[in-house]
Formats: sequence, C-alpha cells, structure tokens
Amino acid sequence: MINIQFNYLYRDGANYKQFGSVVFTNLQKLSIEFINEIISERLIDSLWFYATRWGLKDLHHFDWDDEIDHMLHEYEDVELTNEEPTNGDIADFLQLIKSH
Repeated sequence: MINIQFNYLYRDGANYKQFGSVVFTNLQKLSIEFINEIISERLIDSLWFYATRWGLKDLHHFDWDDEIDHMLHEYEDVELTNEEPTNGDIADFLQLIKSH
C-alpha cells in the first residue's frame, strides 16, 4: 500500500533548522494534489502552522531563546512513500486540521 509522508521543519530566527516527517496510511486513496490543497488552505501565510495543534511532534529541541525562537513550524510537502505508517490515516489528519 502506498502511504503519505508529511514533511515539515522548525526554523528558528537564526535559520537553524530541525526536520521531521510523519507517515500516514491513505485508505481512501486521496491524491497528493487534494491533500496538499487541504493543508495549504489551513496554513498561516501559506507556510506556517502550529505542530502541536495538528497533533504533530514539536521539532524545537534546543534550549529556548526568546530572541530567535517561536512556536510556528514550516510545511514542506507531502509525498507518496512505501514507509510504514507512524500516525493514523491521512483523512483523519485532514479532518483534524480543518477543525483548527
């Protein structure tokens, strides 16, 4: 079965990056274009989101620095993958982000 990988990152004000991804099943066989469209509609300024509100891991791992740190994460993309799922189904994830 082809799964969906959601790729995102945390970039602080000094441009240090920490990358992450999660893999969802795709039981309804939603297209990458459709998934990307729903996600894009929910982003702040076409790029940002709050990872914890979307049920995703916060990628900020370093000691907090008030001068450069913030809570927003960056959306990179979604892609097809044969990797094993690490989260639930992509349709459930899309429903979750629609509610936030």
